[in-house]
Amino acid sequence: MPSMPKTLFWSRTDVPGADHTLATDHRGLTARGTALAVDPIAFTCRYELRTDEHWAAEGLEVSCEGAGWLRTLRLERAAGRWRASTAEQGDLDAALAAAGQPGAGLPGTEEPERLAEAVDVDLSASPLFNTLPVRRLRLREATPGSSHRIVAVWVLVPSLQVVPAEQTYTVLEGGNVRFTSEGFTADLTLDADGYVLHYPGLAHRH
Repeated sequence: MPSMPKTLFWSRTDVPGADHTLATDHRGLTARGTALAVDPIAFTCRYELRTDEHWAAEGLEVSCEGAGWLRTLRLERAAGRWRASTAEQGDLDAALAAAGQPGAGLPGTEEPERLAEAVDVDLSASPLFNTLPVRRLRLREATPGSSHRIVAVWVLVPSLQVVPAEQTYTVLEGGNVRFTSEGFTADLTLDADGYVLHYPGLAHRH
């Protein structure tokens, strides 16, 4: 009998919003989820993620939708290379401008070669994605104080722009980790399986 997927539900603590994921992780990770937020404008983000058995990302499909616009992104990694394909309906920049927000830029990336070093993906403001390097690098069992620098494929929402992001994970006592990227730092509380329980300033899991 197949095992039931895990259900993971986070409430955003920075803005009104939530993130609900169904995850199957007996051989790597397969997950699909829905995130909602009101910043910079109200949107719904749906994603499907898959990794190999070692928790290295293989593919991510994301759609972000709001009033009068829809963007989609498909990322795939094969033979050490990332490919990104996108589609857009409506005008996200017009919706942002109407709300007094700056433009979002184009979805995807015009320089996929800049992503060559990355084996992790990180969907902006979604706590699920911190689990990929935690499990891939076995940080729950690592010595406190040890540190790992990675490059992640960072997907910004709601624009779905894709950029490389340098990130550092430092092991803390109790199997928790300190996450640092682009001048931002947060101490993440993890459960026994490496999923985020509390992300200060971003989200809390129920």
